[in-house]
Amino acid sequence: MKKRIAIIGASYLQLPAVKKAQALGYEVLCFAWRKGAVCAEVADYFFPISTVDKEEILKVCQEYQIDGICTIASDTSTLAVNYVAERMHLVGNPDSYSEYRTNKYLMRQCFKGNNIPSPQFCKVLGDDDLVKCATLNYPIIVKPTDRSGSLGVEKVECPEDLPHAVHRAMKQSFKNQAIVEEFVDGREVSVESISIDGQHYILQITDKITTGEPFFVELAHHQPSNLPQDVQNRIRDIVIKALNALKVMNGASHSELKITCDGDIKVIEIGARMGGDFIGSDLVKLSTGYDYLGGVIQIAMGIKETPKITKHLFSGVFFLSEETKEIFPIIKNWKEYPNIIKAEITDPILHRIESSGDRSGYFIYQSKERRLEINDF
Repeated sequence: MKKRIAIIGASYLQLPAVKKAQALGYEVLCFAWRKGAVCAEVADYFFPISTVDKEEILKVCQEYQIDGICTIASDTSTLAVNYVAERMHLVGNPDSYSEYRTNKYLMRQCFKGNNIPSPQFCKVLGDDDLVKCATLNYPIIVKPTDRSGSLGVEKVECPEDLPHAVHRAMKQSFKNQAIVEEFVDGREVSVESISIDGQHYILQITDKITTGEPFFVELAHHQPSNLPQDVQNRIRDIVIKALNALKVMNGASHSELKITCDGDIKVIEIGARMGGDFIGSDLVKLSTGYDYLGGVIQIAMGIKETPKITKHLFSGVFFLSEETKEIFPIIKNWKEYPNIIKAEITDPILHRIESSGDRSGYFIYQSKERRLEINDF
C-alpha cells in the first residue's frame, strides 16, 4: 500500500506540493473549504474541513493512518500540521511554539527575549490601546497579528492616521488584533532555508521589490541576492539564531529581514514554511538545483537527506498589476522569451494593489545573468 501524506490547504498555493508528493509516489489527503480548492480535483482524497479545525483534521488523519503531514506557503495551516504531527508522532515542529511562529506579536516577544534584532512594537486590541503607541517613533507600520500576503499592512506617518490603519488591520485579523511597529527603512530580503532535526541549511537569499509605501506589496523577487558577502553572512547568522529561538526543527522556513542604510539588520518576521510567490516552489530549485519542494515533503515523511546545491544560476518572478502593466505583453507572448520558464494571466483586469491577492498575473525566469529590469528581457 502506498504511503500517505496530508497537505493542509487546497488552494493554488498547495498545488505544487500535491503534485510533487504524488510524483514521489505518495497518496495525498487535502483539507480545506471547497471554495477555491483547486487541489480537490488533483488530490487522492479531499476533505472539506477548515484548515484551522485541528481536531477534525486529526480524526481523519488517524483514520487514514497518514505517514506524514505538511503545508507550503501558509502560516495558518502550520498550526494544524504541528498539532497533528505531535499527536501522531510524525515529523514536525514543537506544537507548544506554534503560536510564536504564526502570531507576529508573540514572535516579536520571542525575538526580544532572545536578543534578536527586530523593530520596537506594541499590540493593539482597540482604541483604548492606542496610547501604547505613544512611545514609538513615526513613521510606523500597522499589521494584523496573524495574517500574511500583505493583508491589512499599512505605513502610518502621523498619529492622526493611526486609528484608521489599526481598524483596517484588525478587520483582516482572525483574532481581531493588530501589531504596531516602528518602520524600518531599508532594503528587504527573504531567506529560504530547510531544517533537519534542528540543523539549519540556508539555501538562498532573495532580493524583494515592493510597491513601497503605504502597503508594501511584492512586485518581484530575484535570486540570489546581490548584497555584499559580509552582509549576507551576518543575515545567515541572525536567521539561524532566530530559527533556534522559535524552535524550528524540521522543514522549510521563510525569513523576512530589512537592512538599513547604516547596515543594521532587523528581522521582520519568520514563517516556518516555504515562501509563497513561487519563491519556495520554483525559484530556489531554478537558482540552486536543489529540489526544495521535494525535500520538504520527504522530511515530512521521515526521509532526511542533507540538501545539496548543484547550480548557481539566477531566477526570479515578476508580478502583473496596474503598477507593472508594461510586463503584460511579455506575459502574453512569454514563449518567445527563452529565459522565461512559465507565465500566466490570472485576471484580465489590472488593479492597483493593496495586497498580493490584487495581482493579475506573473512570469518566472531562469538565467545565467542577473535580470532585474523589464528591459533585461
